[in-house]
Amino acid sequence: MEVKIGVQHAPREIVLESGQSADDIERVVAEALAGKSQLLSLVDERGRKVLVPADRLAYVEIGEPTVRKVGFGTL
Repeated sequence: MEVKIGVQHAPREIVLESGQSADDIERVVAEALAGKSQLLSLVDERGRKVLVPADRLAYVEIGEPTVRKVGFGTL
């Protein structure tokens, strides 16, 4: 699942591929925005953890799962 996170006062957005479902990501974002946790914490497909302070979130865009194409048919 592709996730784009906009952070206040940051010129670039954070883009990551997550193995979590869209519902799981939405639940974690909602908990962070509701004040249940101080940090938005997501894990990408390579196992790296991304932490963003909840009070600095500008937006979170949850995309469709990406399918990697391999070979000459991808042109």
